[in-house]
Amino acid sequence: MSRRYFGTDGIRGRVGQEPMTAEFVMKLGWAAGKVLSKQDKGHVVIGKDTRISGYIFEAALEAGIAAAGLDVTMMGPIPTPAVAYMTQAQRATAGIVISASHNPYYDDGVKFFNGDGFKLPDETELEIEQMMDQPMKMVESRDLGKVYKMEDSRSRYIEFCKNSIPFRTTLKGLKIVLDCAHGATYHVAPAIFRELGADVIELGVSPNGLNINKDCGALHPENMRSTLLEYQADLGIAFDGDGDRVMMMDASGEVMDGDEILFVIAKSQLVSGGLSGGVVGTLMTNLGLEHALKTQGIPFERANVGDRYVLEKLKAKGWFIGGESSGHIIALNQTTTGDGIIAALQVLAWMVDKGLSLAEARMGMQKYPQCMVNVPMKSKINPDDFPQIQDAVKTAESELSSKGRVLLRPSGTEPLIRVMVEGQDIGQVDNLAHQIADSVKAAAEA
Repeated sequence: MSRRYFGTDGIRGRVGQEPMTAEFVMKLGWAAGKVLSKQDKGHVVIGKDTRISGYIFEAALEAGIAAAGLDVTMMGPIPTPAVAYMTQAQRATAGIVISASHNPYYDDGVKFFNGDGFKLPDETELEIEQMMDQPMKMVESRDLGKVYKMEDSRSRYIEFCKNSIPFRTTLKGLKIVLDCAHGATYHVAPAIFRELGADVIELGVSPNGLNINKDCGALHPENMRSTLLEYQADLGIAFDGDGDRVMMMDASGEVMDGDEILFVIAKSQLVSGGLSGGVVGTLMTNLGLEHALKTQGIPFERANVGDRYVLEKLKAKGWFIGGESSGHIIALNQTTTGDGIIAALQVLAWMVDKGLSLAEARMGMQKYPQCMVNVPMKSKINPDDFPQIQDAVKTAESELSSKGRVLLRPSGTEPLIRVMVEGQDIGQVDNLAHQIADSVKAAAEA
């Protein structure tokens, strides 16, 4: 069955439009409560990021879940991975995050974790959608859920993050620029890095409900470059609005994306003897990471785009490390979901232990130039059905040989074909990408 509301990362949309209305979210809370707590009363923990609509959806979820007969613990603004952790720590039935992650303030969403701190499986999401079709009926008054507020969720998560690196590791002597994107890490990340001894310069720590992700954070890591250079900082770290993505920057102002962060973490664990198996990336992971891991003797597998698919493949392979170029890094030996702070700390612990700068730590991987061309369609098409498109792809692959690759991805949300080519020569890559895009356009028009 296809899902009507759930995407690859929960439910998300424009605030005030279905599905992100107060009425829908209250019904969603009720339906989720009914599905997730079939045998006992149960309780749910709820966190949110800093966008203004969080106040409305927090109240709506609270009402819906309590109406289903479950207790609710409210944690306020806190990173998405903190909710996953607290769901486990509290032995909760489920955890819910009100967030649209890296989207602008006018979008919002709802993400779910099961009691183990992992995102819900497809079959559970389908059950919730089916329950949404039933009339909402409150339990008897004596069975209504109660609502509590957790005052120390921030401090608990801070200690959890600090404990993800060796006890003796200190960041003393490091000057770090932190860009928290005016999001959920604003009152968490600076404390963590300071308590570990770093000199912290803060950016993006003044959320007003409307400025989350706006020209800052992991979506715009280049915007912390001037601050980094002005303060002669050793490195920069940028998170997205809900804290599950991270991008880094070395002392010269060079951005380090998720692929490079994955390489550093995998290499450090290989050297320390802590690497179990290999690394999972996605169809969009840079070929440079695949080749760099191969030189280290580290296996590599690609999953579909989306951190839930990375997690599925990690579990299937029995591996620990995976992620996306965008900065979603999953370290299953530390936590159950993508965590920007945990990922950054793994990199810093390696740097400190070996006496390396960030630029030195990333050595051994050379990113390949990529060119992406979006070709609009009047209606969705399957590129495999058009011989002229396949001929163009085969020609490009032959020219690139083993030193590049081609990927065509129909968009899942709009009539677009995304043409991606990567290789060692930027001129060749750009030329081939546009040649394939032209063949896609011509086939669609014909």
